[in-house]
Amino acid sequence: MFFIVTMRRWIVLLLLANLVDLSTTQSTNSLTWLNYLRNRAYSHGYGRSHRNSHASVNTEDVSSPLECPLECDCPSAYRYAMYCNSRNLQHVPFVPSHIKYVYLQNNQITGITNGVFDNAPNLSWISLHSNKLSSDKISDKIFAKLPNLQRLFLHNNNLSRFPKGLPRSLRDLHLNHNNISAVPADAFEGMSNLTTLHLQVNAIEDLGSTLEGLPSLTLLDLRGNRLRKIPERLPGKLSQLYLEYNRISSVPADFLKDRPELRFVRLSHNQITNSGIPANVFNVSTLMELDLSFNKLEKIPTISTSLENLYLQANKIKEFTLSSFCSVVDTNNYSNLRVLRMDANQIRSQDIPSEAVLCLRLATNIDV
Repeated sequence: MFFIVTMRRWIVLLLLANLVDLSTTQSTNSLTWLNYLRNRAYSHGYGRSHRNSHASVNTEDVSSPLECPLECDCPSAYRYAMYCNSRNLQHVPFVPSHIKYVYLQNNQITGITNGVFDNAPNLSWISLHSNKLSSDKISDKIFAKLPNLQRLFLHNNNLSRFPKGLPRSLRDLHLNHNNISAVPADAFEGMSNLTTLHLQVNAIEDLGSTLEGLPSLTLLDLRGNRLRKIPERLPGKLSQLYLEYNRISSVPADFLKDRPELRFVRLSHNQITNSGIPANVFNVSTLMELDLSFNKLEKIPTISTSLENLYLQANKIKEFTLSSFCSVVDTNNYSNLRVLRMDANQIRSQDIPSEAVLCLRLATNIDV
């Protein structure tokens, strides 16, 4: 009997010893597992009010790698970044509070549940491009609670509507390569910091005066849409405007008048004719590059002597009019053109008058 009692005591002691060993050697695994469960709960909208309710888990002892969702990577060298890209994810994981940069591109994400970013108000950069996002599966307020968000990448998705509730803090917005057909009149209300806007390759037909309230916008990309006219009331600080591959047939007379910062204008692959170009509309000294290639021009439009790059290839131009480049041709008056492309028109190199040597003396590349 004494032997049996003694053996039982030894077994109990051994079990206790094993439990102690397990608790010391596997504490990290336990915390990782608990954190994983917590992240899953957050991603499904459960347990937010109980995040710090259990005294048995000392959150101060949990290092930042353990706060990272198991689906992602949070390297210690980049303590504010969370890399979840190219992992075949179908949902957005819960984002820890210290994270500022989230990379979720190249996944299979179709929607964003409400609240998934609520714990990370300092988010500055969200990359969700190249997924399968649908407008019907994105909450209208998903980005509204991010007052510090500056860059949002939603291109290469299946969005059919312009996202609602975008924060006014945005500086860089990418919505290109979607199926957006219209932009609400108040879409950019209060976005005084937005500097670059990418809306290329959508199905937009008209923007009205939607862009008027963007005082800081410097780059606007609207290539590959269904625009029939240049958007009205473009911002005064606009420097780069890309309108290729649309259905534009004319240019407003005051197009460049009130935009002294506009340097690069690209209107290739449209339906512009000479009748749709008012006299001297491009004769503006601030313009540096003008692309009118692949249109229906029969004459060279008048340009400023300050222009440096002019692209007119693949039109129907029949005559090389030197007055389009220099109103007066002499040793003191000449064009600053460096690049002139007029290939794939109806003129030949011998059609260029000899006076062009003086007018275009700075040119380094002329293609006819």
